[in-house]
Amino acid sequence: MTDMITADLVDLELDLSAETKEAAARSLAERMVALGRVSDLEGFLADVAAREAQMPTGLDGGIGIPHCRSAHVTEPTLAFGRSARGIDFGAPDGPADLIFLIAAPAGADDAHLTILSSLARQLMDAEFTEALRSVSDPASAAALINGDEPAPDAGQPSREAATEEAPAFRIVAVTSCPTGIAHTYMAAEALENAAREAGVELVVETQGSAGFTRLDPAVVAAADAVVFAHDVPVRDKERFAGKPTVDVGVKAGINRPAALIAEAREKAARGEVTVDAKSPSPVDEAGESGDGYGTKLRKWLMSGVSYMVPFVAAGGLLIALGFAIGGWKIDKAPSVAEHFIWTDHTSWAALLFQIGGLAFAFLVPVLAGYIAYGMADRPGLVPGFVGGSVAVTINAGFLGGLAAGLIAGAVVLGIQRVRIPTVLRGIMPVVVIPLISSAVVGFLMFLVVGKPIASLQSALTGWLEGLSGANAIILGVILGLMMCFDLGGPLNKVAYAFAVGGLAHPTDGSLKVMAAAMAAGMVPPLAMALATTVRGRLFTKTERENGKAAWFLGASFITEGAIPFAAADPLRVIPASMAGGAVTGALSMAFGCTLRAPHGGVFVVPLIGQPLLYLVAIAAGVCVSTAVVVVLKGARKATPSGSGTETGAAAEAADTKRVPTAA
Repeated sequence: MTDMITADLVDLELDLSAETKEAAARSLAERMVALGRVSDLEGFLADVAAREAQMPTGLDGGIGIPHCRSAHVTEPTLAFGRSARGIDFGAPDGPADLIFLIAAPAGADDAHLTILSSLARQLMDAEFTEALRSVSDPASAAALINGDEPAPDAGQPSREAATEEAPAFRIVAVTSCPTGIAHTYMAAEALENAAREAGVELVVETQGSAGFTRLDPAVVAAADAVVFAHDVPVRDKERFAGKPTVDVGVKAGINRPAALIAEAREKAARGEVTVDAKSPSPVDEAGESGDGYGTKLRKWLMSGVSYMVPFVAAGGLLIALGFAIGGWKIDKAPSVAEHFIWTDHTSWAALLFQIGGLAFAFLVPVLAGYIAYGMADRPGLVPGFVGGSVAVTINAGFLGGLAAGLIAGAVVLGIQRVRIPTVLRGIMPVVVIPLISSAVVGFLMFLVVGKPIASLQSALTGWLEGLSGANAIILGVILGLMMCFDLGGPLNKVAYAFAVGGLAHPTDGSLKVMAAAMAAGMVPPLAMALATTVRGRLFTKTERENGKAAWFLGASFITEGAIPFAAADPLRVIPASMAGGAVTGALSMAFGCTLRAPHGGVFVVPLIGQPLLYLVAIAAGVCVSTAVVVVLKGARKATPSGSGTETGAAAEAADTKRVPTAA
């Protein structure tokens, strides 16, 4: 670390030149500029401010660690300042008197990031920070940080000694933060220290910018509890399913590690187990090396859809509200930037409509960008968004977004396989990969694959517009079956994405498809709620409690509300849900119901074409699903007790021993 900080990068009287965190960062950054470590002062400070906006970098104990990865940093650098008055960096316990400005290049290699993470761990050592408070000259401070002058022994037992005690309780933890430089490793160190004091064996997986090494599966399997201290999605989170879990932000891991360990032990003592019924986060969905191509493709597509849905919901609902308030001609209103009357409801409707339209315009680029992200991680974002924007430009629509995302991810993966000279590796992620991949994807989308896809999209739109009679009903049945088969899983998302894609260029046919998809998706939780009400004895106490929540979840179009029931009894719940969903989808299409909002459940019924018939379609499907699940569960009850089937009083008795499934 000796080349990362020198005496010229130390200011022991920082309070003379800075009273705010912005001024402190500027003062220390100016020292970096003077040494040629930072090429653009204002650009670098903008990156520091952007990181600070994500989460305050003040820590308990009087420490501030403003830091960022920036294209304006020429080499990994650390500057240190000490303020007698203290500077507010947002820590709960007050101002910081020890300020460390960490500057990492955008393409910093693993070795440099490992050095930076080592500093983060040192900051959790009280003896080290006290030594910095008492040091008298910049050279000594730099030497202390570099490790040339060891801090007094903290008197902590060695890890080997702690390990030899073989504590009975074992915890595995994962720490991560947006930049993966400081908080990730400080949380890890804090948790390890607290675990030693509590006599707990703890192993941490730090998912930082330098990458991460997965915990040994045997260690995870042997763990009694799990602690997640993270501000970005945990990679491969499904590895920890089925264990007592404490899930908090990374700063909680730094500020109150002992409380987190105590909470983990309490959850384990209560037998409280977390089972993640939802799919892993898109970051986790990139696909393992052992997966087949079909599995990987599904995960990549789900990555894009998962990030697209919030844009769809926000934009679509704002558009629908605009129509509801201003009428169907609100799309002809002039721009509110040029014409807005505060007392006119039409102006407010136009405002909602135009905001929604802008949000909705991101649908295809976001879909493409995050499909590429699922394939190639962050390097895939730029070409993915570029390809998605081209798809919008040439009217290739939803199908064009799918193709653009897959092409972008494949191009980036191909570039990353090319062997690059060491001297060029630093500019690969910020210059070379975005430049080459965007050019290639743009060329392919504009001149090669874009126009055929646009023609296919146009044909699909025309087919939906012409749907009527038996064809429309068959499509409604198919949509209903897909929406209810895996209750929020891949097939459900495919059907939903198909329906939402039509809203980008709405026609009567695409609006009917959206209505059928939402109606069918509401059926499973509503049916389970009704079944637990009319035949409660067929369900356990836990299921009856889940049934109360399922009323609201189903009414809100949250199909996942039926997952606890399907997890406990899939062979009866899933067929029953599919039967009701098929009936609802068919009736919705037969009635000609339309929907301009992509989400909202019963709360957007006023925005639905043929609203009364729409509710009839939903009620019919709910009744069918309820009847089927009651019949199937009733038949199970009649099975001789020797069959090993558990129902009625036996289920009620066993319920006290079960751990509820978390949806």
